[in-house]
Amino acid sequence: MKVDVLSFQEKPINAIELIKLYKGAGWWEGRKEQDIEEMLKQVNSVGAWNKGELIGFARAVSDGKFRAYIEDVVIHKDFQYSGIGTKLLAQLLDELSHIDIISLFCEEDLIPFYEKNNFKISKSQIVMHRK
Repeated sequence: MKVDVLSFQEKPINAIELIKLYKGAGWWEGRKEQDIEEMLKQVNSVGAWNKGELIGFARAVSDGKFRAYIEDVVIHKDFQYSGIGTKLLAQLLDELSHIDIISLFCEEDLIPFYEKNNFKISKSQIVMHRK
C-alpha cells in the first residue's frame, strides 16, 4: 500500500496508472505492464493522486541498510511546480531514514529542486552506465 500524498490515505499504485503517468511525461514508452508490476514489488515507492488519478510517483532502489538510489520522481505536467514532488520526496526519504547514503541522478535543470531538498552535488564521483 502506498500513501495518497494529497489525502494521506493508503492506496496501491497500479501498473496501468503508472504507465499512463510515464507516457504523459514522455518517459519509458517501451515498458510493459508486467515489468512495471514486478518493479513495484521490488522498490519503496510513493504516489500522489488527484480525484483517483495517479499524478505523481517516486521510487527508491535499496539494499535495505547502506545505500538507496532515488529513481523516477515524476509529476503529471498539469501538477508540476505545485509542491507535490517535494511531498513525495519527503515521504520517500522518511521511509529511507535508516539508510546511510541516499543518491540520485538528475538532469541539470533539476539540480535546484534536489538541492532545496538537501541533496548535494558530489564532485568526487563519476556517473557510468552500461548499455
